Amino acid sequence: MPQVIAERTVRLDAATAFELSQTTGDFRLKWDPFIHSQHLEGGATQAAKGVRTRTRSRMGLLMVSEYVSYVPGRNVGMKMVSGPWFFDQFGGGWRFSEHDGGTRLVWKYTFSCRPGWLRWLAHPVGEWLLGREIERRISAFATACGDDALIAEMRSISDAG
Repeated sequence: MPQVIAERTVRLDAATAFELSQTTGDFRLKWDPFIHSQHLEGGATQAAKGVRTRTRSRMGLLMVSEYVSYVPGRNVGMKMVSGPWFFDQFGGGWRFSEHDGGTRLVWKYTFSCRPGWLRWLAHPVGEWLLGREIERRISAFATACGDDALIAEMRSISDAG
């Protein structure tokens, strides 16, 4: 299956970077250029392995995904449960590791398109489109990691909740 990977190093500890990456609601919209709306399903109040999210992209596409791994401060993995018709499978993983006084971010999407007979064309196009999106998204996230006011706001929301 095709993969797209984006990497950055930020000057923020891994626990805080991970926490920022898992923000939801209106706060998430302050840094994530991909999402139009996102919420946890099934009455869940926080992300965890097995929890599902409903995400609508700014392009209007809707995907329900499920956390297949959730290790605070280290990694999160998700798989698509339902989504756009052109994805046969879709999964994503975000890794956070302490690196040189900051955090190394490695974000990866793995996907397969349908119909199968058109994959010869759909996969390279998907790699290009998803590659642009993941780069745009991780760049915005890296910028947010350096925004002291945004980090302070996130911490105040966390402390209040």
